[in-house]
Amino acid sequence: MIHASRRRVAAFAAGALAASALALSAAWAQAPAVASAASTPAAGGKPPIFVLNSLDATISVIDANTFTEIRRLPTGKEPHHLYLSPDEKSLLVANALGDTITLVDPRTGLIQKTLEGIVDPYQLRFSPDMKWFVTAANRLNHVDIYRVMRPAAGGFELALAKRVPAGKTPSHVVIDTKSTVVYASLQDSDQMIAIDLATQTPRWTIPIGKMPADVYLTADDKYLMTGLTGDSVVEVYDVSVNPPKLFKRIPTAAGAHAFRAWGDKRHVLVSNRVANSISKIDTQTMTVVDTFPGPSGPDDMDLTPDRKYIYSASRWAGKLSVIDTETKKVIKQVPVGKSPHGVWTLDHAGRL
Repeated sequence: MIHASRRRVAAFAAGALAASALALSAAWAQAPAVASAASTPAAGGKPPIFVLNSLDATISVIDANTFTEIRRLPTGKEPHHLYLSPDEKSLLVANALGDTITLVDPRTGLIQKTLEGIVDPYQLRFSPDMKWFVTAANRLNHVDIYRVMRPAAGGFELALAKRVPAGKTPSHVVIDTKSTVVYASLQDSDQMIAIDLATQTPRWTIPIGKMPADVYLTADDKYLMTGLTGDSVVEVYDVSVNPPKLFKRIPTAAGAHAFRAWGDKRHVLVSNRVANSISKIDTQTMTVVDTFPGPSGPDDMDLTPDRKYIYSASRWAGKLSVIDTETKKVIKQVPVGKSPHGVWTLDHAGRL
């Protein structure tokens, strides 16, 4: 049970591709807001924690003060990852099998709208300059690059610039700080691809280790790290040269999978899904410097601003685990939906 990939066996219709032609301008479609008495942040002022329940097609909205679930919101099929909009007013939830993106208010935890016509958005990311938006089509084997337009009235619009064919099962993407290149792991090809954003053409594709999942760039854009879910290591590549060179294999634990920056531009966490642990890596020495518990298949994570707590999706248990980084103990587990994946809160440590 290393990778629950229902997307790979889902057939897709030719009409889905035609409906997302290169001239696509993604439209905003109204979706009903989910009313609740708790329509504002909790009394303590902290914005909620969001957990995506991939097999339930829901989002659990959790009070960050009491660690209790406030409500569940409906999404499209198989929500997996999240990202904040350029104006920081909407949290984008990518519904891979639903071919939609649900927009949620990151402060109140209510649905705003639904963005339709986004084909297989498994993983997603805006470039740092907010001019590009990239999705990894996990089941359809391509990377989509969109131009981002920001109307004077607010919000954003997307226009598909190019669909870039890739190897099997594009999994995660990361973009350099200059907004010039996107790197994507190709999980079932055991490869990594780099795509030039300006021209939307591949720069290179290289073979790497077993079942690469999440990818992380060091703050200086020099080293690209990838968690090998089919192994027990994080591979590090020097991408300042072309073609990139393998710099180091960092032993972590079985099923190295998802990254979360520590927020100091030096350290990064990686969840070890099979070993049920979380490793803290020093990106200057490229060594593991600490280890935390990660119960029941840890996946995506977020981190409080003071770095005291890690929020981790425990996929096999259907819970959000709250981990104290000082005592190295799990202090709370919040029941959520089936196969929780993405975890995010507005009240978080830095992303580098």
